[in-house]
Amino acid sequence: MELLWVKKAEYLDGYKLSLVFNDGKRRIFDFSSLLDSDEELYGPLKDMSVFKSFALDGWTVTWNEGRIDIAPEYLFEHGIPA
Repeated sequence: MELLWVKKAEYLDGYKLSLVFNDGKRRIFDFSSLLDSDEELYGPLKDMSVFKSFALDGWTVTWNEGRIDIAPEYLFEHGIPA
């Protein structure tokens, strides 16, 4: 598999983002399943204002000034093709 990174991210609704990767493929990723998986790490994202304040760091989607991120490969593999 070629090295992947997120080139573009847009908020959709709920805890879903539309992601465009460097290979041009697009995925819809629903983060709601992660919010309960690791409360210490992802718990802050339950606050919708925090979730919507994501950024791109040149590699992946991040929150809280880069303190929360998720590997782009995970987003790609577990996202729904769009």
